[in-house]
Amino acid sequence: MKNGYDRFAVDDAVERYAAQVDALQKKLALYEEQMDATNSQLNDLKAKYQEVIAGMDAKQQAADEIARLSLREANQIIDTAQKNADSIVREALSTARLILTDLSRLYSDAGSVKGSMQKQLEDLIQDLDKFQMPKMPDMRWLNEAEQKMR
Repeated sequence: MKNGYDRFAVDDAVERYAAQVDALQKKLALYEEQMDATNSQLNDLKAKYQEVIAGMDAKQQAADEIARLSLREANQIIDTAQKNADSIVREALSTARLILTDLSRLYSDAGSVKGSMQKQLEDLIQDLDKFQMPKMPDMRWLNEAEQKMR
């Protein structure tokens, strides 16, 4: 040991540090490779994510369009059904009005026929009361006439 240091100890330390530096450089290269692979995977995943987002947007727009068209068609069906229902109700009311008019006329006719029939029945009863049966001839006269002819 001259002048305060051990040359072999320093060489050993330098070799250890060189080995450590070499190991660390290898680790660094390995980590850089892993980082490059990870970055590549990240970029692939970002691209796939963008594709998925674009596909979802297209599907969402298609779903919105289908919903809009369905709603419009449903509203048209409801409008048509409402118009048909209104038409059916109008026809039913018109038919009911005709039936009620016919019933009213028939009721009125039935009332006049009833009055007429009552009058005719009263007249018939009076005629029957006035009707007198002719007197029957005495049957003895017929018997006497028969005996004389024999």
